[in-house]
Amino acid sequence: MILLHNILIILAAIVYSQVSEWFIHKYILHGLGKNKKSPWAFHWHAHHKKSRKNNFYDEDYLNDWTGPPLKEKIGLMTLVSLHIPICLYSPVFFITIAVCAIRYYMVHKYAHMHPSWARDYLRCHYDHHMGKNQDMNWGVTTSWVDKMFRSREIKE
Repeated sequence: MILLHNILIILAAIVYSQVSEWFIHKYILHGLGKNKKSPWAFHWHAHHKKSRKNNFYDEDYLNDWTGPPLKEKIGLMTLVSLHIPICLYSPVFFITIAVCAIRYYMVHKYAHMHPSWARDYLRCHYDHHMGKNQDMNWGVTTSWVDKMFRSREIKE
């Protein structure tokens, strides 16, 4: 019974993380980030610009301890830190959120370092950068949330 309970908690944390990824990408990184004075401007004005210019490749990830990748890491660490109080109630949920944040960064970095892999295996994010409308396909590591919220648009 405890195993089933923990499996359900892990699944809930994964769903929570992926919906949060979609929400943050859409409303913070794009919504607030299009304003050049926003602390989130790096996403739209640096990451999108370089990805678009270089056919999805973003050379900033060669040294991911500076610039936009460092800001991305700080954002993820901050998000995970905000969830520390959850440890009191569900360490399994918290650990899963932390693992999801690490996975997010690793998948996102790998995709932008290997565009052909992203085109084949992470099409939702590839379409987000390379499609006509960069204000669609908010799921970075998965497309099921975009399908659920009807924001999945396939690049033509």
